[in-house]
Amino acid sequence: MRRSAPSEAPRRLAVVTGASQGLGLVVAHLLAGEGFDLVVTARTPRTLAAAARELRVAGGSVLEVPGDVADPNHRARVAERVTATGGLDLLVNNASELGVSPLPPLADYPLHELERVYRVNVVAPIALVQLLLPPLARRHGLVVNISSDAAVGGYPGWGSYGASKAALDLASLTLAHELAPTGVSVVSVDPGDMRTAMHQRAYAGQDISDRPLPDVTVPFWAWLFGRPGAEITGQRFRAQADHWGASP
Repeated sequence: MRRSAPSEAPRRLAVVTGASQGLGLVVAHLLAGEGFDLVVTARTPRTLAAAARELRVAGGSVLEVPGDVADPNHRARVAERVTATGGLDLLVNNASELGVSPLPPLADYPLHELERVYRVNVVAPIALVQLLLPPLARRHGLVVNISSDAAVGGYPGWGSYGASKAALDLASLTLAHELAPTGVSVVSVDPGDMRTAMHQRAYAGQDISDRPLPDVTVPFWAWLFGRPGAEITGQRFRAQADHWGASP
């Protein structure tokens, strides 16, 4: 009797939002180099397409889905692409909205802008987890939600952004507890101050060249993605801390 050849393990798949530049592109490059296929999203089609061309150099499949994570139709398109593959190993909710710049006091914050910040920074990550839970559960995948030191700092001017990231931290911990029976792990990560376009908007007209570039976080991501999900789920990490263990 002729034996059939053993089937190859499926390639790992990751979704990275806000992947056209900054931290999202750095994380996507690392994953591409580690052999992941990618579904990447960002708001600007041309910038996202250029990023996808860079990422394909590693040899994996890279599918770009341009759009705004606050748009339910865009999130549905992302979910359709992922569901067609059968399973998802990693979801990185990196896309973030700073809000009004220059940063106004929270007592004066335009409420329609505040709602936009929460739609991008809180509602969209939760919505993507809801949509992508079946393929994540199939692979016992990991969800990484990008937080900020503003979530715990109470910094003047950062009230809208910081409060949204604090809400995301709590949502991450709650999801970690609730999804434990499915094998899906959830963490939040404060990447630290970095020299990015969003950070420059927060400090309009100021020199932020003293901040490191996002690739300073690469050693942390390589460490995190190498950990078993059950070992890290429910924790909040600081990517530029002296020790990568969970922050209090």
